[in-house]
Amino acid sequence: MNFLEKGEISNLSPAVLTMIADFFKVLSEVSRLQIICALKNGGKNVSQIIEITELGQANVSKHLKVLSQAGIVTRTQEGVNVFYAIANPLVFSLCDLVCNSVAIQLQQKNQQLESIKTFQKIF
Repeated sequence: MNFLEKGEISNLSPAVLTMIADFFKVLSEVSRLQIICALKNGGKNVSQIIEITELGQANVSKHLKVLSQAGIVTRTQEGVNVFYAIANPLVFSLCDLVCNSVAIQLQQKNQQLESIKTFQKIF
Protein backbone atom coordinates (compact mmCIF):
# COMPACT_ATOMS: atom_id res chain seq x y z
CA MET A 1 0.00 0.00 0.00
CA ASN A 2 1.55 3.29 -1.07
CA PHE A 3 -0.28 6.18 0.58
CA LEU A 4 1.69 8.86 -1.26
CA GLU A 5 0.77 7.60 -4.73
CA LYS A 6 -2.89 7.16 -3.83
CA GLY A 7 -3.15 10.56 -2.18
CA GLU A 8 -4.49 8.91 0.96
CA ILE A 9 -1.88 10.24 3.35
CA SER A 10 -4.08 13.24 4.10
CA ASN A 11 -6.77 10.84 5.33
CA LEU A 12 -4.59 9.12 7.93
CA SER A 13 -5.85 9.30 11.49
CA PRO A 14 -3.81 11.01 14.21
CA ALA A 15 -3.23 7.57 15.76
CA VAL A 16 -1.64 6.25 12.55
CA LEU A 17 0.40 9.42 12.12
CA THR A 18 1.62 8.98 15.70
CA MET A 19 2.78 5.45 14.85
CA ILE A 20 4.65 6.80 11.83
CA ALA A 21 6.24 9.56 13.91
CA ASP A 22 7.28 7.02 16.55
CA PHE A 23 8.97 4.91 13.86
CA PHE A 24 10.97 7.94 12.69
CA LYS A 25 11.85 8.76 16.32
CA VAL A 26 13.44 5.33 16.65
CA LEU A 27 15.53 6.02 13.56
CA SER A 28 16.49 9.52 14.70
CA GLU A 29 19.23 8.36 17.07
CA VAL A 30 22.81 8.13 15.78
CA SER A 31 23.71 5.00 17.77
CA ARG A 32 20.67 3.17 16.42
CA LEU A 33 21.62 4.10 12.87
CA GLN A 34 25.13 2.78 13.55
CA ILE A 35 23.64 -0.51 14.74
CA ILE A 36 21.38 -0.74 11.69
CA CYS A 37 24.39 -0.16 9.43
CA ALA A 38 26.32 -2.85 11.32
CA LEU A 39 23.50 -5.30 10.59
CA LYS A 40 23.26 -4.49 6.89
CA ASN A 41 25.39 -7.47 5.85
CA GLY A 42 23.64 -9.96 8.12
CA GLY A 43 22.90 -10.88 11.70
CA LYS A 44 25.40 -10.22 14.47
CA ASN A 45 25.68 -10.87 18.18
CA VAL A 46 26.13 -8.03 20.66
CA SER A 47 29.92 -8.46 20.79
CA GLN A 48 30.19 -8.14 17.01
CA ILE A 49 27.94 -5.06 17.00
CA ILE A 50 30.08 -3.48 19.74
CA GLU A 51 33.24 -4.18 17.73
CA ILE A 52 31.81 -2.66 14.54
CA THR A 53 30.16 0.40 16.13
CA GLU A 54 32.69 1.01 18.94
CA LEU A 55 29.75 1.71 21.24
CA GLY A 56 29.63 0.50 24.84
CA GLN A 57 27.87 -2.74 25.77
CA ALA A 58 25.15 -1.08 27.86
CA ASN A 59 24.50 1.46 25.11
CA VAL A 60 24.23 -1.20 22.40
CA SER A 61 21.93 -3.34 24.53
CA LYS A 62 19.66 -0.38 25.28
CA HIS A 63 19.37 0.59 21.61
CA LEU A 64 18.88 -3.01 20.44
CA LYS A 65 15.94 -3.26 22.84
CA VAL A 66 14.37 -0.11 21.32
CA LEU A 67 15.00 -1.35 17.77
CA SER A 68 13.54 -4.73 18.64
CA GLN A 69 10.43 -3.24 20.25
CA ALA A 70 9.92 -1.11 17.13
CA GLY A 71 10.09 -4.22 14.93
CA ILE A 72 13.18 -3.01 13.11
CA VAL A 73 15.42 -5.85 14.31
CA THR A 74 14.75 -9.43 15.29
CA ARG A 75 16.33 -11.20 18.22
CA THR A 76 17.26 -14.90 17.95
CA GLN A 77 18.75 -16.98 20.76
CA GLU A 78 21.41 -19.47 19.60
CA GLY A 79 22.87 -21.26 22.60
CA VAL A 80 24.41 -18.64 24.87
CA ASN A 81 24.49 -16.05 22.07
CA VAL A 82 21.74 -13.73 20.98
CA PHE A 83 21.84 -12.67 17.34
CA TYR A 84 20.19 -9.57 15.98
CA ALA A 85 19.18 -9.07 12.36
CA ILE A 86 17.18 -6.56 10.36
CA ALA A 87 13.50 -7.53 10.46
CA ASN A 88 12.44 -5.32 7.57
CA PRO A 89 15.06 -4.61 4.89
CA LEU A 90 12.94 -1.68 3.65
CA VAL A 91 14.64 0.34 6.38
CA PHE A 92 17.68 0.41 4.06
CA SER A 93 15.60 1.86 1.20
CA LEU A 94 14.37 4.54 3.57
CA CYS A 95 17.91 5.33 4.67
CA ASP A 96 19.01 5.44 1.03
CA LEU A 97 16.29 7.99 0.23
CA VAL A 98 17.36 10.16 3.15
CA CYS A 99 21.04 9.89 2.22
CA ASN A 100 20.27 10.96 -1.35
CA SER A 101 18.30 13.93 -0.06
CA VAL A 102 21.14 14.96 2.27
CA ALA A 103 23.65 14.62 -0.58
CA ILE A 104 21.56 16.95 -2.75
CA GLN A 105 21.35 19.50 0.07
CA LEU A 106 25.12 19.34 0.59
CA GLN A 107 25.75 19.82 -3.14
CA GLN A 108 23.50 22.88 -3.13
CA LYS A 109 25.30 24.32 -0.09
CA ASN A 110 28.65 23.64 -1.73
CA GLN A 111 27.51 25.50 -4.85
CA GLN A 112 26.44 28.42 -2.67
CA LEU A 113 29.82 28.39 -0.93
CA GLU A 114 31.63 28.43 -4.28
CA SER A 115 29.49 31.40 -5.34
CA ILE A 116 30.48 33.28 -2.20
CA LYS A 117 34.16 32.49 -2.78
CA THR A 118 33.87 33.79 -6.35
CA PHE A 119 32.17 36.93 -5.08
CA GLN A 120 34.95 37.45 -2.49
CA LYS A 121 37.60 37.31 -5.20
CA ILE A 122 35.99 40.33 -6.84
CA PHE A 123 36.84 42.45 -3.81
